[in-house]
Amino acid sequence: MIKLLRKLIIFLFIAIAIIIFLLFNYKDVILKEIYPKKYSEYVNRYAKEYNVDDNLIYAIIKSESNFNQNAESHKNAKGLMQLMNSTAEDVAKSMKINYNEKDLSKPDVNIKLGVKYISDLIIKYKSIELALAAYNAGSGKVDNWIKDKTLKEDGSNIENIPYKETNNYVRKILRDYKIYKDIYV
Repeated sequence: MIKLLRKLIIFLFIAIAIIIFLLFNYKDVILKEIYPKKYSEYVNRYAKEYNVDDNLIYAIIKSESNFNQNAESHKNAKGLMQLMNSTAEDVAKSMKINYNEKDLSKPDVNIKLGVKYISDLIIKYKSIELALAAYNAGSGKVDNWIKDKTLKEDGSNIENIPYKETNNYVRKILRDYKIYKDIYV
């Protein structure tokens, strides 16, 4: 009887320990499934090379393609970071690298061009918020919004972005960016 009681106590102790472990760690496990870090060999390399927080790149990829390298939008943006062919051509030209539109479905090329592009936008605007707005709506639109005082040059009033899609896009990326930073501390 004492042996059985001892085994029962040990079993209960192990079961309680497992339950406590799961209760404290399930959130991280679930969140890491929802907010993965796929293609990390490319994201980490190019984020470091172009001085952009890798968590921002993951947030962009999650929103743009949900990590589907063959994604294509109704506007013909392609790949993980949903680049327009004309944008990809311009970025590749500025980097002095050979580029072919078919390369946009290759994670290495798409991420390299996308990270370089967002890096250039962050440098231009000195604001992640404005860079994200330009990534979505185009630099010309953001330049006009700044010029006509719809947006401040520091990006502190993103709630004034006049395009609903771009407004939601910037907010979503910033939310996901924060989540990535919180999960992967």
